[in-house]
Amino acid sequence: MAGGALLAGCSDGSGSSDADTGVPLERRMREAAVRDSERLLERYDATAAAHPDLAARLAPLRGAVAEHTGALAVAGPVKTGPSASPSVSGSRSGASRSPSASAPASAPAGAAAAPSAAAVPAKPAEALTALADAERSLAEARTVALAGAPGELARLLASVAACGAVHAYLLTSTPGAAS
Repeated sequence: MAGGALLAGCSDGSGSSDADTGVPLERRMREAAVRDSERLLERYDATAAAHPDLAARLAPLRGAVAEHTGALAVAGPVKTGPSASPSVSGSRSGASRSPSASAPASAPAGAAAAPSAAAVPAKPAEALTALADAERSLAEARTVALAGAPGELARLLASVAACGAVHAYLLTSTPGAAS
């Protein structure tokens, strides 16, 4: 019964839920994916700021996440109104924009009570594990989202999810170790 209530909230049975929101499904999915990538970028920035010795190791992975953000936003402008997320170009400013990576998605930018560095574990190895967990979690969420995504977006989400899984592995592997 709960599933029926959940489905009833998604559509009135007259077709697509797009009519209810006025925003096409693909656009909503892309906007959510961009917001998720921006939060991940903030986590990378906070980790690099809290552990400067890790910055060089994190830079290529963070760069890939920034590229994912841009690729996900290609379909059009991300902003849809006054409560929209910051633009993709704003997310690339690095540590200058640092609301908490753990702040809820509904919180406006800059509304975090504490700097994101406070959420970063004090030990470098634990910070890498936390970042790997965030990458893994986002990769899993994107994999789940594939079921409802339109064709081209589904392919993009699959690629970005696979990359996130590789990032999680790289963050927890020993650099320079031979396989």
